[in-house]
Amino acid sequence: MTLRCLFVDFNSYFASVEQYDEPALLGRPVAVVPVMSATTCAIAASYEAKAFGVKTGTPVWEALELCPDLVLREARPARYIAMHHRLMAAIEDCIPHGKAESIDEVPCWLIGRERERSNAEAIAQRIKQRFVDEGLSPAIRCSIGIAPNRFLAKTASDMRKPDGLTVLEAEDLPHALHALDLRDFCGIGPAVEQRLRRAGIQTAEQLCAASRQQLRTAWGSIEGERYWLQLRGHELPGRSEKRGSLGHSHVLGPELRSFEGARAVLFKLLAKAAMRLRHEGHLAGGMSIRIRFVGADARFERDLAFAPLDDTPALLRLLGDELASLESDSRQRRWNPKRNPPLSVAVTLTQLESAGSITQELMASRGRAKAISAALDSINQRYGNNTLYFGAMQEALEQDAAPMRIPFSKIPETGLEEDVAARKPADTAEELWLQRERQFKVMAEAAHRQAQTRAAKPAARSPGPYGAGGWARGAGEDSETPEGSGSLF
Repeated sequence: MTLRCLFVDFNSYFASVEQYDEPALLGRPVAVVPVMSATTCAIAASYEAKAFGVKTGTPVWEALELCPDLVLREARPARYIAMHHRLMAAIEDCIPHGKAESIDEVPCWLIGRERERSNAEAIAQRIKQRFVDEGLSPAIRCSIGIAPNRFLAKTASDMRKPDGLTVLEAEDLPHALHALDLRDFCGIGPAVEQRLRRAGIQTAEQLCAASRQQLRTAWGSIEGERYWLQLRGHELPGRSEKRGSLGHSHVLGPELRSFEGARAVLFKLLAKAAMRLRHEGHLAGGMSIRIRFVGADARFERDLAFAPLDDTPALLRLLGDELASLESDSRQRRWNPKRNPPLSVAVTLTQLESAGSITQELMASRGRAKAISAALDSINQRYGNNTLYFGAMQEALEQDAAPMRIPFSKIPETGLEEDVAARKPADTAEELWLQRERQFKVMAEAAHRQAQTRAAKPAARSPGPYGAGGWARGAGEDSETPEGSGSLF
């Protein structure tokens, strides 16, 4: 079985870009955070920070205890995207690359004599040297895996970091994989790991030795068979998936942990999602709204269903009507926003359909709403997002909340995601923010809950709030534990 894929994985990408832009940070422990708050978490850490135990998902307060000299930097999406394109161009000079499915990794397909091990290794070395020649290295380095398929090449790229090069040929399989943990394999997260362990698969060696049927049973679907084939070097066609939902989420900074702040951010997120909906040619038949609260397990959850639509005014009206019930809870003292302020918000448009498959609206009022949305899109796409916006979003815009984000599944279109206020000259591009969608939100919430639990314990604290980070606690961050355990929302 020949070598078919060369997989490039940039090491500690976000932290490495920070070190590249600020050479004084080279060799120093650096962590990238979504917002400068002690109760959020690191979304990236340099290898110097990892040596102290700081990693993705580590709460900031814990990271500062593990490494008092840790340098914190707010994430900057526009900068990371710009650097991504520069790195892709450098790779392209050495070998054509495939579609980047994440901002910090990309597969390259080997053809002809490139599949010979010596030639594949030479290409990998040329890529590394290219980064040196362009002055990107040593700050920005990559680990490269070469294998018979993309799955194994990606696995190989993780086996020797940083700046490694690992080749897995047919004769290396499966024993070269036996030293890995189950979670080291792409596609095995906590849930799948538990399924495998319940099926009696505790180690990588047992995973590789399992039969095709055993893995199908463990996964509970044909995905187990696909995994069995990929472990043996087969390259499988990608699975086409129809988009079923589209949305955004945001962890609120201390200055926005109020009903008004949460409402403003939700309106901004929904307006952004509605613009993406129209850009992709979809209509939404449902909406999911979620709000988490500091110190409370109960959430505000609403799931709406309605006739398919895509205009922003109608969607914002639906959202506002649902949030009115939460405001009523506050007035009736069923929810104490000072004790349990909002921590994070999310809004998702669901039940997506192609706009061309639905009969258009006949009512004049609906036609005006669609015309307003089209005019907003045209102006904002020409002059920058939120050049024109709905007044309910004002507080979120004043606080630069819910900025552009970089999800795991795609590289965002800057024109659709970046606010006009954030479009600054290149020399101030480092002021932009980043918060990776969904996963980082969950990690930040987990970090905040850990901080609340820690604060409740009578343990000695270091002087000051979290002085090394350069901020004070925001209002609501020392909230009391809610009374009772039932949901109020």
